[in-house]
Amino acid sequence: MLTLHCFANSRSLRAAWTLEELGLDYRCRHVDLAAGAGQREDHLALHPDGKVPVLVDDDLTLFESLAICRYLADRYGAGRLLPEDTAGRAQVDQWLSFTISELEQPLWTLGKHRFALPEARRVPAILPTAEWEFQRALGALARRFDGSDWLVRGAFSLADIFVGHTLSWAQAFQQPLPAALDAYRERCMARPALVAARAREAELTPAE
Repeated sequence: MLTLHCFANSRSLRAAWTLEELGLDYRCRHVDLAAGAGQREDHLALHPDGKVPVLVDDDLTLFESLAICRYLADRYGAGRLLPEDTAGRAQVDQWLSFTISELEQPLWTLGKHRFALPEARRVPAILPTAEWEFQRALGALARRFDGSDWLVRGAFSLADIFVGHTLSWAQAFQQPLPAALDAYRERCMARPALVAARAREAELTPAE
């Protein structure tokens, strides 16, 4: 059985969402990053930086959400979430690369310097620049995508999982979104597979 090592409200949600979209049988193993579980020797053997997600599929162990999600769609999707033809896959990869390198990066800068880094390492002066960078990337997205359909060929794909999830981070970080892209985000967030993925992760997260 597939095993996903996860922590709620992190990038591991993308992997759980992908697993649910594909209807795959899997188990979640909660890694309590807040309590330092990521730095235990057993987890560092799976992820060299002590983070999540990690996917274990028989003798294959993968870290990084993009690699995990693309592997799942490639091996188990049969055309779902990832087109079978080269050109279609390249279009999905284009949006995956854009999301990781341009759209998400300034949001994570905001997150790191607001709460994730040790307080002594945070630089509040960088926050306005990160907000500007995100809005610039958002403008680039809006120039190519009006939010009325899915990103690639009118079919829901990994591109929508990554862009939709990143826009949900933007909302959580109180970054303004154009109305059309906010409506697209809401469509992504309403997908039953995402609702199920959130529930799976929440089941394993200790109540505060």
